[in-house]
Amino acid sequence: MSLPYLPTLRRGQVYESLERTELKSVKSGEIVAHVGQVNAGVIRRDLRKPSRECLRDIPMERLLEISAEAGKHFMESALPLGDGQVQTPDDYIAQLAATSGLPHVMIRRNMAKINQVFTQMPTILKGLTRGMPLDVLDNGYGEQNGVPVSYYATTEALGVVLPSNSPGVNSLWIPCIALKIPIVLKPGREEPWTPFRIIQAFLAAGAPPEAFSFYPTDHEGSAAVMEHCKRAIIFGDQATVERYAGNPGVSVHGPGWSKVLIGNDCIEHWPEFIDVIASSIADNGGRSCINASAVVVPKYGAEIADALAKKLATIEPRPASDPDAVLSGFANPKMAEWMDGAVTDGLKTSGAEDMTAKHRTGERLVELDGSTYLRPTIIHCNSFSHPLSNKEYLFPYASVVEVPQSEMLAQIGPSLVVMAITEDEAFIDQLFDCPLIDRLNLGPISTMHTSWDQPHEGNLFEFLYKRRSLQRA
Repeated sequence: MSLPYLPTLRRGQVYESLERTELKSVKSGEIVAHVGQVNAGVIRRDLRKPSRECLRDIPMERLLEISAEAGKHFMESALPLGDGQVQTPDDYIAQLAATSGLPHVMIRRNMAKINQVFTQMPTILKGLTRGMPLDVLDNGYGEQNGVPVSYYATTEALGVVLPSNSPGVNSLWIPCIALKIPIVLKPGREEPWTPFRIIQAFLAAGAPPEAFSFYPTDHEGSAAVMEHCKRAIIFGDQATVERYAGNPGVSVHGPGWSKVLIGNDCIEHWPEFIDVIASSIADNGGRSCINASAVVVPKYGAEIADALAKKLATIEPRPASDPDAVLSGFANPKMAEWMDGAVTDGLKTSGAEDMTAKHRTGERLVELDGSTYLRPTIIHCNSFSHPLSNKEYLFPYASVVEVPQSEMLAQIGPSLVVMAITEDEAFIDQLFDCPLIDRLNLGPISTMHTSWDQPHEGNLFEFLYKRRSLQRA
């Protein structure tokens, strides 16, 4: 039987590229699939042509139906790959696990999250548009709360340069089809499976093929996607964030630096919050930008760090097929080695202690069944000036720092999500005023919890559409 093959899609049409790359098992190093490649010249040529026509005249009601049906196909159907092959949901799980190191149970949870984006699309769009009647996008104008409104698209297509860390990141671009904006995807090297399957689910549900381009490519090809789409999303580190700072056409999804804050009024009850804090740190293998990477408390820092360390130290690497697996193996072992080394080097600076070291058996970096893992790590830091106090890594890692409540918001820095455990109305007012917090969870609500009527990492509708003033005689 031939190996699975994922082809390039040029506006939905399969393009038989002469060049193919190999996808290898993270455990054995064996080739498990081939992926068609395309160069930057092809991408530039394709993106010179207008593409919104294929979605513009489809009524919003029909696009919502397509989205819901696509969710069912994504979860249940055998969907096309290349060379006449098909992929069942079980095939998808096994193939993604083989090339990414993600455990099966984590992939299934991400599948469920992606399915919710498909099926909760009316609620998502209501949140993004602040309840605007969706026929405004059909007509280009309408009324909202008795006020005339008109919107126009800012781009012919949304370009997305995807990472390989988690399938769930694909949930960010899915609503753009319901918003009548075609998609141009550059998949992550180890994770082309999810975006390709989502596209095939949309096509099976009746979405127009011309709305989807899928370009496995190199760095030059990625740059072409970013350059020729007037609106683009890219995922990267702080250097990527800084590179595109000030570019209104690029939405950068960088480190989240999400945090847990406990106020003076609740700190005496800290043992009650250990479970929700631990899940904020470790859910999804600690690989999401909404995983908590710092816990900020006014006192009891050492005690809280020790309790978290003791709880998380029970998490051990398990085979990918184990239903109790929590940790993800690294597709690139050198990345795991670099992270382990960065933590070890950081501990050489006084003022920090690895609280998990005394609770776990063995080292932080371990190998199991041919895969490389990093065990959860909790660092107690004496201040935010310590180099390990505000770091984010692709495994369950967090620092615990003692800061007076009056100084917390001045020290936490940019934070994608903050879980603030407090009932102090004055402190809550300060949290509402803080421009550093993108999403605020008041009370013990995990940083990983998503409300579909709330935007995540920016408002996709406002990124893809701009309001114009409208007066009619």
